[in-house]
Amino acid sequence: MEGKGKIGNWFESAKPYIAMISLQFGYAGMNIITKVSLNRGMSHYVLVVYRHAFATAVIAPFAILLERKVRPKITFKIFMQLFVLGLLGPVIDQNFYYAGLKFTSPTFSCAMSNMLPAMTFVMAVLCRMEKLNMKKVMCQAKVAGTIVTVGGAMLMTVYRGHVINMFWSSFIHPKQSYVPTTSNHADSSADKDWLKGSILLIIATLAWASFFILQAITMRKYTAHLSLTALVCFMGTLQSIAVTFVMEHKPNAWVIGFDMNLLAAAYAGIVSSSIAYYVQGLVMQKRGPVFVTAFSPLMMIIVAIMGSFILAEKIYVGGVLGAVLIVIGLYSVLWGKYREYKEMEAEQILEPVKIGNINNNNNNNNLNIGDIEANNNNNNIAVENRMYVPAIAISGPMPQPPMLALEAPKP
Repeated sequence: MEGKGKIGNWFESAKPYIAMISLQFGYAGMNIITKVSLNRGMSHYVLVVYRHAFATAVIAPFAILLERKVRPKITFKIFMQLFVLGLLGPVIDQNFYYAGLKFTSPTFSCAMSNMLPAMTFVMAVLCRMEKLNMKKVMCQAKVAGTIVTVGGAMLMTVYRGHVINMFWSSFIHPKQSYVPTTSNHADSSADKDWLKGSILLIIATLAWASFFILQAITMRKYTAHLSLTALVCFMGTLQSIAVTFVMEHKPNAWVIGFDMNLLAAAYAGIVSSSIAYYVQGLVMQKRGPVFVTAFSPLMMIIVAIMGSFILAEKIYVGGVLGAVLIVIGLYSVLWGKYREYKEMEAEQILEPVKIGNINNNNNNNNLNIGDIEANNNNNNIAVENRMYVPAIAISGPMPQPPMLALEAPKP
């Protein structure tokens, strides 16, 4: 029985780790499947539409059933915030991310996405949602981590270096050449695409950081989280349809069958936008947001291995060095946020203690004041008793009429 209890306790404590590791595998699978679909010619505009349509269809029933009694009314201000959230997240972020993924690689895209905490910190400081006190070590860590993260992204963007040949590549993809192409035209074209993809990914990360800032502001008024997610996905679906009609003029681009394109849209909508939201919410309630974000570099490692196996992806020296810098900067920012979270938690614990001490002091002071007043009253009575006879002798009592004469009963 004791052994079963220990195993149960261990499994209970390991649940958040198992959930987050599984979630990173799910995200990694989304990047690989999406890359295959984009390489086969699927439009990323159409992919965004179908992805958020699947996400809306999955999340909306739960939002309708579980939050029907707590859902706030949608005012014009909240509607405009939902409109901008749909524009920042599903439209700008996803389209730019998929376009950048098409021009680069899944590993490179995952490495760039690790810039999100640093960019969110910068946006929060600019919006005055985050206070910056450089005298504190945690603020210094966040600023230094942001600088290192941006430096790593710049290194990955401007420098590629030599190809790193994995030892299993020749066995799994024997016909795939891992030697860089000798054609100068091909090299220059690839470098242009790589630079273009890097810029698109940076813009996507900036849009996603802006999405988080506006989402935090919106959730202060609109507290139904599932309904908010469903509305943002629905709004993003409508906006993505409008953008796709403008950008895609071929009717065949909308046609998908039971193939990789349908799998990419359904997988991204159900796993990345629905199940991931629910799992992250559960883990965040138990362990906090820092714990959730700390697992994001694991996705990059998984994608690098899976991409090398499945896609014969080329991994460059510049990408590895930049990714290492981004991960170092990421954990520096997360460490600063963790210390800030602990400091705020300690202040919240100490605040009731301070209030209790103040109340006790006030009660003691009130008791002391009461004792002093009682002593003063006793002293005043004693003084009056001692001074009563001389007072009569000096002034003499004033004659008063009888009380009955003043308050005679009415007939």
